Amino acid sequence: MDEQALLGLNPNADSDFRQRALAYFEQLKISPDAWQVCAEALAQRTYSDDHIKFFCFQVLEHQVKYKYSELTTIQQQLIRETLISWLQAQMLNPQAEKTFIRNKAAQVFALLFVTEYLTKWPKFFFDILSVVDLNPRGVDLYLRILMAIDSELVDRDVVHTSEEARRNTLIKDTMREQCIPNLVESWYQILQNYQYTNSEVTCQCLEVVGAYVSWIDLSLIANDRFINMLLGHMSIEVLREEACDCLFEIVNKGMDPVDKMKLVESLCQVLQSAGFFSIDQEEDVDFLARFSKLVNGMGQSLIVSWTKLIKNGDIKNAQEALQAIETKVALMLQLLIHEDDDISSNIIGFCYDYLHILKQLTVLSDQQKANVEAIMLAVMKKLTYDEEYNFENEGEDEAMFVEYRKQLKLLLDRLAQVSPELLLASVRRVFSSTLQNWQTTRFMEVEVAIRLLYMLAEALPVSHGAHFSGDVSKASALQDMMRTLVTSGVSSYQHTSVTLEFFETVVRYEKFFTVEPQHIPCVLMAFLDHRGLRHNSAKVRSRTAYLFSRFVKSLNKQMNPFIEDILNRIQDLLELTPPENGYQSLLSSDDQLFIYETAGVLIVNSEYPAERKQALMRNLLTPLMEKFKILLEKLMLAQDEERQASLADCLNHAVGFASRTSKAFSNKQTVKQCGCSEVYLDCLQTFLPALSCPLQKDILRSGVRTFLHRMIICLEEEVLPFIPSASEHMLKDCEAKDLQEFIPLINQITAKFKIQVSPFLQQMFMPLLHAIFEVLLRPAEENDQSAALEKQMLRRSYFAFLQTVTGSGMSEVIANQGAENVERVLITVIQGAVEYPDPIAQKTCFIILSKLVELWGGKDGPVGFADFVYKHIVPACFLAPLKQTFDLADAQTVLALSECAVTLKTIHLKRGPECVQYLQQEYLPSLQVAPEIIQVFFQRAKP
Repeated sequence: MDEQALLGLNPNADSDFRQRALAYFEQLKISPDAWQVCAEALAQRTYSDDHIKFFCFQVLEHQVKYKYSELTTIQQQLIRETLISWLQAQMLNPQAEKTFIRNKAAQVFALLFVTEYLTKWPKFFFDILSVVDLNPRGVDLYLRILMAIDSELVDRDVVHTSEEARRNTLIKDTMREQCIPNLVESWYQILQNYQYTNSEVTCQCLEVVGAYVSWIDLSLIANDRFINMLLGHMSIEVLREEACDCLFEIVNKGMDPVDKMKLVESLCQVLQSAGFFSIDQEEDVDFLARFSKLVNGMGQSLIVSWTKLIKNGDIKNAQEALQAIETKVALMLQLLIHEDDDISSNIIGFCYDYLHILKQLTVLSDQQKANVEAIMLAVMKKLTYDEEYNFENEGEDEAMFVEYRKQLKLLLDRLAQVSPELLLASVRRVFSSTLQNWQTTRFMEVEVAIRLLYMLAEALPVSHGAHFSGDVSKASALQDMMRTLVTSGVSSYQHTSVTLEFFETVVRYEKFFTVEPQHIPCVLMAFLDHRGLRHNSAKVRSRTAYLFSRFVKSLNKQMNPFIEDILNRIQDLLELTPPENGYQSLLSSDDQLFIYETAGVLIVNSEYPAERKQALMRNLLTPLMEKFKILLEKLMLAQDEERQASLADCLNHAVGFASRTSKAFSNKQTVKQCGCSEVYLDCLQTFLPALSCPLQKDILRSGVRTFLHRMIICLEEEVLPFIPSASEHMLKDCEAKDLQEFIPLINQITAKFKIQVSPFLQQMFMPLLHAIFEVLLRPAEENDQSAALEKQMLRRSYFAFLQTVTGSGMSEVIANQGAENVERVLITVIQGAVEYPDPIAQKTCFIILSKLVELWGGKDGPVGFADFVYKHIVPACFLAPLKQTFDLADAQTVLALSECAVTLKTIHLKRGPECVQYLQQEYLPSLQVAPEIIQVFFQRAKP
């Protein structure tokens, strides 16, 4: 072996050595006999370096996985002997191999097993067991091999081909017949021998039992000798977590519902008598988390049994199953309410399913009603934040609690289905008592009280948020709570979580303010002052900006009396903050977008006359335009690149803000009615010069392009005079991404204005195409994936443009480009349909071809098009599906094939018998298609 290259395997080696080692590995993988050197090195124990040993196993792994069928019988025998020799050597080694080597060796054994067990190595397990016996080092490897085999055969995360899946099923069937009882016996012997002396091996063995129990005969494990041993392990501290997991897998095994019920009940009796149900006496939270998972498994198994028995009409046994479930509820509640969230989280599945059963029962017993209430109280308690939660810098622990809260929310929703009245009454009780004394109550209790009110909206759903009409008692309870929320002063509570929950709840129940509009002013003030948009926490300010926008939009009819006051109060929040003034704005530019949108909505939806609306909109947008002009001049003069970037950023924000105000308009009509067309045309004239700025082109073009998209909707044909000049600037010095983003703008104009923009399109058609072709033809490095992806996306955009042109009845735009250019364009469409392995583009290309055949394919079509149809389009319909890359397992490819068929059908419709004759007599014979196949093709093709 290349000793110099092997030096690069050391993690501390420099990059040159590492590169050389990687290259050597690739070389050995390709070499037909290099693996033998590695096999010999392993068998002879040539190397002591762990990384070289691992490397040798990797080479063997590659050989077994990808090239095994190419080996001779003798070579295959050599690999088997190498692995057994290595295994024998491990029995004698003074020191065990590192874990990563043992795991890799186990993977190679497993790969060889799935390849050879059914044919050449049926005695695989007996050979392994004869070598390892009960040697602890050997047993460790044996158990690792078993886990690797289970992973190969059963692991659902590993994607298998249908052939591999069939093979795996056959292997499992054969193992069940030939060796599983022997393997189970070996596990029993290992557990018996090592349970008190080697906890690591015992835990490994328990993991193996847990893994295999899902697909072997359960009676081999679920019997007195095994279960008694496992229950014994539950009392040994170092084994009990693994024993718990093993019992969980046994309980989880699919089986007859009555047998499952008996198994679970017998397990529960033993566990209870051994004191495991006394949760409050157990201090080991890691064990309790596993135990909670086991109880959850037992509870859910009983519920599955109950469901099956009810379905089968076995009422007697179903009643027994329900009784068994009920006896576990007290334990479930203890685990649900446990202060450790992992323990609580693990039992939620059982809890959820239990409530589902209660939902199906017509009448609940007093005990069941008490259980529902207990679950409800537990959920309310567990929803509460703890003191350690870091609101300003949320990390992994906080993220886990947020996820846990989502699980509890599902429980609350299920509780609402079982007993909505009880849930409403319980929330109302907690909410009222907490808000009565909010000034002296801890933040987490105040937050959870408001949170519960917020959660009721989804737990007790209504259509279109109509919580305050319909069911009188429910509407009145919610109305009372909302009135308390907005009048109690709790919005002043000095904790971000309470503040945010207040605003979230106010917005969720915005319909309350149509019933009691007198509360709108005090809520608006909360939004606008130090409690909301001017809060000292950036997180609160940011979220409030969004919520304020939603609040105003949803209550726009009630906003009229407050519009000018609001606009005055938010004036400072609308300021564009250039980089040089050093002033830190209260809101980020993203947050300001919501404020501008809110301002636009207030003006547009107001009851003011058009002149007043125009004046207010001009007041809103003029400062932006003035700042824009000044900043653009500064950018043109700026030398420092960092300063250029920050100025361009600020310019982009200005355009974005103006664009966002227009979201209040749905179409041109509403802009005209408000008298605002002129203001937006002024904005357009102010922003367009940025397109000719040679600096920071990407960001400036992007902003102006977005503004143009909006103005096409708001101003319609009034925008058209600006489009030619804007397009000319945007086509200068283009990159793939620029074009990709420019084409949707042209598509929007084409689809909207159609014949109106025909002269403009005819003029810019070839310049646009030249710009696209120039970018597509630029050489790129072979391995540059991002450049390849950019080109693919540009190609798609190009074809989408042609589709828009042809689909909008504008085919004359293409036809008028001159014969040479037309042919060039058509050839690119043919290439897109056939050459590029991109089904999305192929589908678009066939749609274009189909449309052109429909428009030009008749007798009066353009000169030479009929020839083009037979010379290029017909072959494309056959050559595309014949490509190796045309994968019919892919949904997009199926759609491409469908469009391909439509194209052929359209050719047939337009050209008639001539098309059939050409296919029968010329084209299909030229592909060496047999006459009988051609005949079948035409029989199937008949409508």
